[in-house]
Amino acid sequence: MRMGKPHRDFLSVTDLKAEEVELVFQWASEYKSGNASLRLREPLLYRAVALLFEKPSLRTRVTFELAVRQLGGIPIVLTQAEVGIGTREAVKDIAMNLERWVDMVVARVHRHATLEEMAYWANVPVINALSDVEHPCQALADLFTLKEHYGELKGRHLVFIGDGYNVAHSLMLLCAMLGVNVSVITPKGYEPKSEIVNQAMNIAKVSGSTVNIGNEPADALKDADAIYTDVWVSMGQEEEAQKRKVDFAPYQVNEGMLELAPPHAVVMHCLPAHRGEEITSEVLDSERCIALEQAENRLHTQKALLALIAHGT
Repeated sequence: MRMGKPHRDFLSVTDLKAEEVELVFQWASEYKSGNASLRLREPLLYRAVALLFEKPSLRTRVTFELAVRQLGGIPIVLTQAEVGIGTREAVKDIAMNLERWVDMVVARVHRHATLEEMAYWANVPVINALSDVEHPCQALADLFTLKEHYGELKGRHLVFIGDGYNVAHSLMLLCAMLGVNVSVITPKGYEPKSEIVNQAMNIAKVSGSTVNIGNEPADALKDADAIYTDVWVSMGQEEEAQKRKVDFAPYQVNEGMLELAPPHAVVMHCLPAHRGEEITSEVLDSERCIALEQAENRLHTQKALLALIAHGT
C-alpha cells in the first residue's frame, strides 16, 4: 500500500491469522444468535462502505449490503455500468477518489490484479468479494458452516470436486490454516494453481492437516466429511463452456457419487448451481445438502469480518 493511514486489507484468507478466523467464527455465532456483545453491535456506525461490483451477484450483493446496514454503516452499491473499472476510469483513479468519501471498499472483480492495484492506491481497507484467484468471504462462510454442523473442524476431510479455480483456492488455504484435510479432485488440466497448492501445503505442515490434489474422486471420497462442488463454467469462461461440460461430466455430484462417501458426509455448493450439470437436483435438494446454510452464513461471517477490520482501523 502507499503511505497513508494504517489499515488492513482482506484480499486472501491468509490475510487473517488462524486465531483471527476463530474470532470471526465466534463473532458470527453471536450475530447469528442475536446475542452480539455491545462492541459488535454497530462497529460501522456512520461509516460508508463502497460495494463495487464489476461482476453481478445475488448472495454477495444482498449479504454485504445487509451486513453494512445492520452494523450501522452506509452501503453504497456501484456496478460496472456506473463505474467502468479500467474502461471509463483507471483503477488507480477510482481508488484514490473512493478513499476521499468512504471508509472501506468491498470489490467483486474479474482480475485479482485489479484488487491488488486498488488496495495499493486506496488508503482504506479493501475486501475481496471475489476475484479470479480467490473467494475468501465464501470460504469463511463455508468453514463456519462446517464448524456449526460438526462442532470441531480439526481432522475433518473436505473433498472439492470440480474446477480448481478461485473457490477451490480459498478452501485449500483456509482448510490448511484450520487443520482440515482437503482434497481437490479435478479433470486433468483443471488443477488449482501450483503456487497456491504449495502455499497450502506449507501451511498444512504447521496445522497438521493434509492437502491432496488428484483426478479420481473414489479414493478421496471414501473418508469424506464434506463433498463440495461449484459451477463448471465461471463468468469469463463462456467460450470454453462446451469443452468444459464434456471434460467435467464424469465429475457430477450425483447419487452415484454420494455412494462412494460415508453416509454422514454433507454436500456443499457455493451457489449459484447449474442443476443437472455439476450437481443434480436430487442431491442439491436433499437433506444432506447444506448449501442454503452456507448462503445464510455469508451474512453472519461477513458481519464478523467487517467488525474485525473496523476495530483494527
